[in-house]
Amino acid sequence: MSVTELDIEAPAQVRHGDVTVSDGVRIHYQEAGEGVPVVLLHGYTSCCDASWFADGMAKELARTHRVIGIDARGHGLSEKPHDPHLYDGDRMPRDVIEVLDRLGVGQAHFHGYSMGGGIVAHLMARRPDRFITAGFGGSGACETDEALSAQAAARDPQGLDANQEAGRAALAARADRDNEALKAVQDGRQAQPSTAPELDLTTIAFPVLAVNGEFDAPISKTQRLEREVKDFRAVILPGHGHNTVTTAGFTPRLYIDTVADFIRAREPK
Repeated sequence: MSVTELDIEAPAQVRHGDVTVSDGVRIHYQEAGEGVPVVLLHGYTSCCDASWFADGMAKELARTHRVIGIDARGHGLSEKPHDPHLYDGDRMPRDVIEVLDRLGVGQAHFHGYSMGGGIVAHLMARRPDRFITAGFGGSGACETDEALSAQAAARDPQGLDANQEAGRAALAARADRDNEALKAVQDGRQAQPSTAPELDLTTIAFPVLAVNGEFDAPISKTQRLEREVKDFRAVILPGHGHNTVTTAGFTPRLYIDTVADFIRAREPK
């Protein structure tokens, strides 16, 4: 079942705010609900409203938690500078921590989709003290060994998401999309890659979840996590590729329920 068949109104009393971070760029966030924080990080070209508040995820989580969705710089309602130097590989993760510090949030559940999952991995390597749980959507941790990488790729299901192009078109048609800023994001991260230390998954003490579409290389993204993380769960979304999981109208209910159930079962003691 997809959320097109469900009530996907935004949560009641959505709160908006802005934080000007240390390099002067304004970062927008939305939040709803009360309780232990859940931080949601969207994918490239999307935003927190489209990825989480319009598709039912934030509404479900806000029943029991304080949901915080952050628009990455260059996206959504955050500032969109066109200078690639403002998008180095460390900057978006630093923005997340600065926003959370301003909001008085110490530890939280983190869940990121695609690019957002990359930010989660960066923070796991650099700031594991901030995590209650970590969640990857449309992402994970690829094998660094060539033979293991080939083994994982051979296990990935083959097929096509029937709604893949429609999902891609919905992202491309977003009114808040700034293609020059999005190019600066890519150029900046390529010119100045992340300086985070290599992530040693064997040292991760908190639970980790990965949810990937059946046709989105789910084994390649999770085989290493399965082998190295002490408390890990992987879920595959049947029939889905990459661009339909967090796109309103295509989001599977299984994705929402998996993330919500995982978080609710792993509250801090």
